Amino acid sequence: MSDSLTFAVPKGRILDEALPVMARAGVVPEEAFHDKANRSLTFGTTRDDMRLIRVRAFDVATFVAHGAAQMGIVGSDVIEEFDYADLYAPVDLDIGHCHLAVAEPKEGAASVDGASHVRVATKYPNLTRRFFERQGVQAECVKLNGAMEIAPSLGLCGRIVDLVSSGQTLKENGLVETGHIIDITARLIVNRAALKTDPRVAALVEAFRRDATERKAA
Repeated sequence: MSDSLTFAVPKGRILDEALPVMARAGVVPEEAFHDKANRSLTFGTTRDDMRLIRVRAFDVATFVAHGAAQMGIVGSDVIEEFDYADLYAPVDLDIGHCHLAVAEPKEGAASVDGASHVRVATKYPNLTRRFFERQGVQAECVKLNGAMEIAPSLGLCGRIVDLVSSGQTLKENGLVETGHIIDITARLIVNRAALKTDPRVAALVEAFRRDATERKAA
């Protein structure tokens, strides 16, 4: 076991909401972390025995599952998509609320769909396939990491599966929501082996759990 704890945080939408939660649990990044011009991926914290890594949300889950980081914060969408056996999500942080949805053009899905399958652009192929399988439909997933909303208008697919918050982006691109897959919140995740072997990990889990409980009671 490394002497230093590594805590992984995601770039993007969750991070701003996560920082106050982290601070109350005792995870406070160094000042350089807040410098928008700083392109570093690794940062110190106010704890001598902890560092932060700032990576893509999907990579947070991978680093923690494989033990390269002991803990992290990520959306439940990522946890469900990967379903890593070595990943444990003990605390719902009650932040980063959104949902994963199916959307298509207002006039309906394009003719790229076949008689028994649909073509869907998404960065969530596993969740997408499972959703359509429950309806007896085979989903042909086209993997995209962004710009999902323009894929139907360019004839790449008939539908998309993506995160939806206000729905404004869908509206601006002429899309309507046609299916609700899962509700999403940010979760504290830990490596199962680290939780069993490092008491610092267990202590931090309790700190995050206590904060979540107090916020819900307030």
